[in-house]
Amino acid sequence: MATTTPPSPATCQTNFEQAVALSLNLWPALTLAVQNNWGGSDSRDKRDWFAGAVVDLFADLSTLSPAQLLLLQQSQNAPQSQQTQTQSQSESTDPDQEDVESVLLQVMLDEFEVNVDDDSAFELAEQVVRLRGECVRGRFDGVEALRRRWEGSAGKKVVMKQAENKDDEDTDWDSEDDDDEEGGEDGDVEMGEAPPALVKVREEPEVDEDGFTKVTRKKR
Repeated sequence: MATTTPPSPATCQTNFEQAVALSLNLWPALTLAVQNNWGGSDSRDKRDWFAGAVVDLFADLSTLSPAQLLLLQQSQNAPQSQQTQTQSQSESTDPDQEDVESVLLQVMLDEFEVNVDDDSAFELAEQVVRLRGECVRGRFDGVEALRRRWEGSAGKKVVMKQAENKDDEDTDWDSEDDDDEEGGEDGDVEMGEAPPALVKVREEPEVDEDGFTKVTRKKR
């Protein structure tokens, strides 16, 4: 009976990097920020950098030997009481879901001036940590599922869909077909008012004692 060759550490790392990139590209909050250039004219480049920053939170699997990767896989499959004894340095440096969520929220605020005040960052962080474990084990079904979702969403924009009843404050994410590339030529996106779950942060002007508005330079 033929045996299946396990994926190499480099293959596991590549699939994890793709998983993170796809996850961020499918995050409605980030997609809306990029479409509206809330991170500036280089918002798309910032999203690519964002994915790399999340990947860098985790140890690079490609630096492991096949034997080290096998040890890491065994430690993850071991009972909780034995994991501290078999845990490799690579695994011990990996962040947990809470750490990843904190980075997601901070980058959205710092780079895109967006306060994500719903559970989407928590869910995304949970997904990234889960996919990390799958990629360590050489299981890429989750990555392939994300890739199919991404291919199915190509050419669609994220828009704000306001409730018909003005007294109803609920706002839903929606998408619409777009024949052009993401953002189109002018980058315009159909929007209503920002919902409580996604707040665009704007700094209030500072006024001195004489009533003159102070001019401040935005930090980069």
